[in-house]
Amino acid sequence: MPESNEEDRPILMFDGECNLCNGFVDFILRKEKDHRFLFASLQSERGRQLQEQFAIAPTVDSVIVINDKAAYLYSDAVFQVMKALPWYFRLLLVLRVVPKAGRDRLYRLVAKNRYRLFGKRESCRLPTAEEKSRFLQ
Repeated sequence: MPESNEEDRPILMFDGECNLCNGFVDFILRKEKDHRFLFASLQSERGRQLQEQFAIAPTVDSVIVINDKAAYLYSDAVFQVMKALPWYFRLLLVLRVVPKAGRDRLYRLVAKNRYRLFGKRESCRLPTAEEKSRFLQ
């Protein structure tokens, strides 16, 4: 995908200190072939601005996808990512039949325990030179 305005591309906001979240970003970078997503850590200036712009409480414990001028949280954010991945990952969209309350409950359980289960970094993820254009500061 050619470089375009930030407003035209989905933005994935993630906890830059969380190993699970960083692994999810790495997964997207490997699998998403058209380079659609931009990334912003929740700890970055741009991440904080987006949280404020979309009235997302700082206590929200989720990756966040900003797409089509809307913010998606919890399982809905994951489904937004799945739509951008190769067809075999989009098969997971069938899980949307599970009631949102149940999906989000499971998401929150993992999110609540992510540092204990997957560890925490001392500092936010630094993009490589090739990835730098996709990370918002």
